[in-house]
Parts: sequence; C-alpha cells; structure tokens
Amino acid sequence: MKSFLIIGMGKYGAKLSDRLTELGNDVMIVDIDEEKIQMLSANSTDAQIGDCTNEDVLRSLGINNFDACFVTIGENFQASLEITSLLKELGAKKVVSKAESDIQSKFLLRNGADEVVYPIRDSARRLAVRMSANNMFDFLQIDNNFSISEFSIPDSWIGKTIASIDVRKKHNINILAVKSDGKTNPITSPEYAFKIHDHIIVSGEINTLLKFSSKL
Repeated sequence: MKSFLIIGMGKYGAKLSDRLTELGNDVMIVDIDEEKIQMLSANSTDAQIGDCTNEDVLRSLGINNFDACFVTIGENFQASLEITSLLKELGAKKVVSKAESDIQSKFLLRNGADEVVYPIRDSARRLAVRMSANNMFDFLQIDNNFSISEFSIPDSWIGKTIASIDVRKKHNINILAVKSDGKTNPITSPEYAFKIHDHIIVSGEINTLLKFSSKL
C-alpha cells in the first residue's frame, strides 16, 4: 500500500483517485472547490479544501509523507505549473503532472515534474489504433512503435495449438497470454489448444499488429 496526494478534482483526478483507492492505497484529494470535495470525499482516505498555489497550504498537507503527488488541474495551467514547482521545492518524492500539449509538458518538466501524463492525447491515440484494427479489444502503447494488444481469435484457430499456428514466424508478433472464460493466463506451453471465445494478448510493433488484425 502506498500514499498519494491528488491536487485537482476534475474528471481525470476523480477517476485516478477512485482507482488508486480501489487498489488499496491511501489517497488524499485536494481542490479549491468545496462542492467537488464534498461530492468526492467519501471515495478517498482524506480530503481537503484549499488553494495549493499557496505554499502554506501545501506545507500543511505533509508533502514528504506521500509516495507521489499528482497535479491534475485541467483548465488553469498557470496554477498547475506553480503547484508543480512548489511541490518539488517542498521535497515531494515524485511529482506527476497532467499536460494537454507538448509545450505544457516542457514547462512542467523544467519546473519540477518527474513525469508528465497526457490523458486526452493518450486516450485519443489508443482509440484511433483500436478502431483502425479488426477484433482488437484493448491496446497499451509502450512507446512510439511498440504495443501490447488484446484480440479475439479467428474461428480457424479453434482446436489448434499455439505451436501449429506459429504467429511469431508468420506475423512477427508474440503471444504473451490467453484470456479464456474471463481469466488471463500467461502462456507456458506451445501445446495450448485454443478454445471458442478465447482472446490472445500479444506484443509487437503497432503497424505489425494492425497488419495482423487485417487478417482476422
């Protein structure tokens, strides 16, 4: 279990708080908007109303006690930049800030962010790839070229083994796991025979995965 601070309770901050709490972590949420805090406080470990561009407010939160601090303010980039800088100055172990453009990312990294996330851009890119593919159910981009994806299997694979299909040689991708009956199982044997409704978790270059999907 870890301890996290999330500053900014927009849609992204709220979703992040919910998921971190579900995973068993301690989560403190902070926003200047009292109404937002009242609505969301039940789903977090602790909740505070405050303007985190004020150094005294940040100090009162005990920044050093958190494993990571997230700055998820959406509309006021100046406030996001100031808070990111203050968090680092106050000794935050790790600062993760939200950006909506490369310019914002550069400024945040220069002013103390250890990591920058692009929730809108990344969501759009994942959706674009997934919708461009056939039978793709999920998509995780590792870098500009490499990804991990989930596909349903074609009917022609049912009853055949991984070894007999040999997707690595034929399609230049690797099967990492098989999702069967709602459970994901790492592949340990090339003799696994596919069953109806199985999904495969595969890794490879994005263009290669799209080419593979066109044949499904």
